[in-house]
Amino acid sequence: MTESTLPTEEHGEAEHRDLRHILQRAEASGGRTGEAATAVMKVLFPHMLMEETYAMPPLKLLPRLARGDFTSDTSRIIDASETLRKELPRMLADHKQIVLALRRLMQAAADEGYDGYGQFATKLIAHAQLEEEVLYPAAILIGDYLRLRLRQG
Repeated sequence: MTESTLPTEEHGEAEHRDLRHILQRAEASGGRTGEAATAVMKVLFPHMLMEETYAMPPLKLLPRLARGDFTSDTSRIIDASETLRKELPRMLADHKQIVLALRRLMQAAADEGYDGYGQFATKLIAHAQLEEEVLYPAAILIGDYLRLRLRQG
């Protein structure tokens, strides 16, 4: 995902499939890189499921809402957004664990000559920062916006 695009639900799920595939290849490489990739997957995969459940549905609506199109599925989106708000401390704590695991992957990959996995880890760390600073807050604000629109009628 480029930093200039917001994920749709389908795009986010496709991106997550790509991440799984890359990490599974890293795991299959064996050695410390494989062990580090396994550790990343252990903390990353449950986190991605939470993103797909709570962050992606509100973000998927963002282009429509920006055009002034109101959604008929408001309660589901508000619920997802509110759950994300409640789970945000956990999501941010997950990110700390994920970043630590990715740094270990970067080191192992560098030591074992797998430069591509190190670059992958660097990009994923930057993506986590984008989620923390932009995507999660946007998903929460979308729920707030929809709640306000419902009150206004």
